Amino acid sequence: MTWSQAKIRLAPWLYTAIMLIVWEATVRIFNIPVFLLPPPSVIARAFVDFWGPIYRNSLFTLWTTMIGFALAVGFGLLLGLAVGWSRSIYAGLYPLMIGFNAIPKVAVVPILVLWFGIGFIPAVLTAFLISFFPIVVNVATGLATIEPELEDVLKALGASKLDIMRKVGLPRTLPYFFGSLKIAITLAFVGSVISESIASNYGIGNLMLQAQAQFKVPLIFAGLVALAVEGIVMYSLMAILENSMTGWAQRSGFAQR
Repeated sequence: MTWSQAKIRLAPWLYTAIMLIVWEATVRIFNIPVFLLPPPSVIARAFVDFWGPIYRNSLFTLWTTMIGFALAVGFGLLLGLAVGWSRSIYAGLYPLMIGFNAIPKVAVVPILVLWFGIGFIPAVLTAFLISFFPIVVNVATGLATIEPELEDVLKALGASKLDIMRKVGLPRTLPYFFGSLKIAITLAFVGSVISESIASNYGIGNLMLQAQAQFKVPLIFAGLVALAVEGIVMYSLMAILENSMTGWAQRSGFAQR
């Protein structure tokens, strides 16, 4: 491993350490009350004191998020292929999807509660609803950006529309698809927490809501940190999957910079 590669790998840890040190020093120097902004040391103590509830609720949030994300991947991929395949489907569905995506998902949760009750299902569906749109858009974009000249040449050589999609469209779409997974997984966490804070007795969102009611500010921040860690881990897994599946589409030498 070269020194340049070592610096890149150490950079996230170094910047995180610097942020925590500055945060701790700022709170101590200016005597900021804990109920306004607890220092990292107090948040770490909250992790120790409430480790059991944080762990159990983090697993619940992770579980609902991953199920909703899996549904979003399957549905978003199929719908994206359909939208990118046909101009008529694109013209008909795309405005509807934009309108639906513009609706704040927090406004949809009460409807889901009426239909399915509180708990697991609304959290899964909210994660799904908030994360499928980027997948649809990116997959459709990958198909729609095939050059017309290339299509004409392939058709002249006897290729059918299905052949063009299978041998040109799908490979072109892969970088867009795997890139969208990194966006979708973070949005899925947002959807789960929104639903948990409104219509669930479990999950990090519910834990933070209870901590707010009891004025346990360090526990609120501990929940935020737990969410951040889960989000970073899942984002990293999606990035690894992207690099392994679409390494051919990466710019040469980009990963080493």
